[in-house]
Amino acid sequence: MKYPHQEIEKKWQKRWAEDRLMSVDLSKVDRKYYCLMMYPYPSGDLHVGHGRNYIIGDALARRKMMEGYNVLAPMGWDAFGLPAENAALTENIHPSVWTRDNIARMKEQFYRWGVIYDWTRELAANDPEYYRWTQWLFIQLFKNGLAYRKAASVNWCPSCQTVLANEQVVGGTCERCGAEINERFLEQWFFKITDFADDLLDDLEELKSWPERVLAMQRNWIDRSEGLEIRFPIKPLGQSGSSGNGNKGPQFFDCFTTRPDTIFGATFLVVSPEHPVVQDLVSGTGREAEIQEFVEVERAEKLSGRTRAEPRKTGIFTGRYAVNPFSKSDMPIYLAPYVLMEYGTGSIMAVPAHDQRDFEFAKRFDLEIVEVIRPKEGTTPFPEAAYEGEGEMVNSGSYTGEDSGVGFEKICDWAEANSVGKRMINYRLRDWLVSRQRYWGTPIPMIHCDACGVVPVPEDDLPVRLPENVDFRPRGDGKSPLAGVESFVTVECPTCGKVAARDTDTMDTFVDSSWYFLRYLSPHDDEVAFDKSLANQWLPVDQYVGGVEHAILHLLYARFFTKFLNRIGMLSFVEPFERLFTQGMICKDGVKMSKSKGNVVNPDPIIENFGADTMRLYILFAGPPERDAEWRDESIEGCSRFLNRIYRLYEEHSSVFGKRAKEDLKIDRFDEDEKRLFRKTHWAILKVQRDLEDNFHFNTAISATMELTNVMTSFADAGGITPGSSRGDLFNFAFDVLIRLLAPMTPHLCEELWERSGHRESVFSASLPQAVEDFAAQETITLVIQINSRIRARQPIAADTDKDEIERIALSNSRITELLGGRSPKKVLVIQNKLVNIIV
Repeated sequence: MKYPHQEIEKKWQKRWAEDRLMSVDLSKVDRKYYCLMMYPYPSGDLHVGHGRNYIIGDALARRKMMEGYNVLAPMGWDAFGLPAENAALTENIHPSVWTRDNIARMKEQFYRWGVIYDWTRELAANDPEYYRWTQWLFIQLFKNGLAYRKAASVNWCPSCQTVLANEQVVGGTCERCGAEINERFLEQWFFKITDFADDLLDDLEELKSWPERVLAMQRNWIDRSEGLEIRFPIKPLGQSGSSGNGNKGPQFFDCFTTRPDTIFGATFLVVSPEHPVVQDLVSGTGREAEIQEFVEVERAEKLSGRTRAEPRKTGIFTGRYAVNPFSKSDMPIYLAPYVLMEYGTGSIMAVPAHDQRDFEFAKRFDLEIVEVIRPKEGTTPFPEAAYEGEGEMVNSGSYTGEDSGVGFEKICDWAEANSVGKRMINYRLRDWLVSRQRYWGTPIPMIHCDACGVVPVPEDDLPVRLPENVDFRPRGDGKSPLAGVESFVTVECPTCGKVAARDTDTMDTFVDSSWYFLRYLSPHDDEVAFDKSLANQWLPVDQYVGGVEHAILHLLYARFFTKFLNRIGMLSFVEPFERLFTQGMICKDGVKMSKSKGNVVNPDPIIENFGADTMRLYILFAGPPERDAEWRDESIEGCSRFLNRIYRLYEEHSSVFGKRAKEDLKIDRFDEDEKRLFRKTHWAILKVQRDLEDNFHFNTAISATMELTNVMTSFADAGGITPGSSRGDLFNFAFDVLIRLLAPMTPHLCEELWERSGHRESVFSASLPQAVEDFAAQETITLVIQINSRIRARQPIAADTDKDEIERIALSNSRITELLGGRSPKKVLVIQNKLVNIIV
């Protein structure tokens, strides 16, 4: 008997839509639960790999409804950006048409999967009703000095023909298309995210319910370094063996170091070839042509993208020297690509004895290496390699013998007192480059006037609409396709009334996704970006679900926007997401599912043949949800068989099911068979609750329902299940529990059987069953006892007995005692709730 999944699923999908099952009353905040799934790119057909995020989120939202929460579970579309535009170019179709069609297809798939949202709150980043307020937020950042424009060296993707933020470059290639990145100098818009660097870093300590690996990735990206910026005077030309004469060029270099305790070991300076003072530095040395050639070669290497993964281990002497202000020794100045212009001051003091990169450079160019730190315990790799730890200062003048930590502070004190340095904090984090020279994005709401400079579009004139009739193919000249639309570009300056020009760049799509979770609360409000009162009542988001690939970009930017809105008084909180869950990927043939790899699994045939509930069950059962899982086609059938067993249990014993399963069962009159089912039922309730309340381990929760189903099947096979009988009432109770436990995971079948059992309201309006822990704890398992991996005995014990007690029970078993014959085991291996293996 195979249950009619197509008929059942169509019925309940229609019913849920008509009843607006996930509709939420925002005025009820007493038990509010904001359950948010990262909104997707409308990229077309979803495959089963996409399903993990949305099915986990849907199951969670449904369960929270059954726990009595008022659940907000909205959905929208990250509809602007390169994926849509690149696909539209490939298909020769307008991005708005491509996006609209894909949204319709994806909504249809969500519907068929039984993934439900409050669609009255649907939003899309490309909707003027939404991006009007994205533009408004840009203007607020500008007014507060946090949006600014400057000429900058930028990452240029020759394939996508647009600028990329540093975070969108992976190993010298575009994260979207894989093309090698070039460098260009363009006027660009930036958000001053560095103004919040300390808050972004320090507040990570408050995110107790975020995955540690995500917190670590954000810490490493912000990377706060405390140290000393030291001023190194540059010797005039003609001194210390340099050619030329005079005192041309820069007078000093400021170098930041996190190890001022090693200053006496600083024997040379290294400057980035991109440093703007290089030409002045080498002028008059007689080495200008050689240096220029080196700089050009390194620039070409950087433009090729090859140096991004690992800078080349090369360099050149500039012909100039600096002076170490502590040791007073001369320090040759080199150019080398391993020093990055974008970090610190673009120059470093090289301490080869205590930095491995400096050590390798010094060895290559035969430069002086001076040991100044020795470990207090153990050995040092010096002189074969750099010692990078702390210890006792040596060869450090009056600081010799000091602990390096103490020396750190004393050297900083002396440097500041003598005006040769100052304590500083540096960050790896750089301001967020938000300009994109592409068509499909939110237009930047700024106007360029020759008389007034750059001024914002008046807020009453928002939105600045993206024109439809545009040749949206990239121009390739560093300008957006919008630059060729005269009707868009030419505008009156709002300040002086003269002819001016709109900004023709569009915003990075990560701007759109940095605040969408606020707009869901009032998605159609044409007066404000979001309702402050509702936002402060419903946020932070209680549970955010999405991919770890957004650990740096999206999550960091959303945190920045939240902190900015808090600063200007629009939000009362400083972090947007209370809890974060990042699911693993579904893999096929050992690699992540993707269309480019040709290993995607289309869910449509699975739903057609086995049903959406079977697909949902398999995705949730595939393994711990935070880990990657390998897709196995044959496992689908096993999940289908399990659901069909449940359907048969109902069909074969439907006469015992009434409107409500009895909970006032006469426990004291149960026989052993009945006690076993009763205990197993309570055990399953408790197991599912514990597995889902913290880590969303649906896989083990489903295993618990399978165990309960096995016991129910055995109980039914023994007979005696008749209406009104003790066994019938107990079976009714157990079946009622099973349906409610499984409902969030396999909602269609459970809704159907719930209704057939006599219930009028949705199963998701019912409360979850509650376990009596004393009953659950009485559940027993059969412990398998092995000697040298051979089964020698079995013994019933209480489930979840701790390992020490299990070992004691096994060693005291009469059969095992007999077989050991007084011998002491070498090792006892215990697998809780399963077996003991005694090694002799």
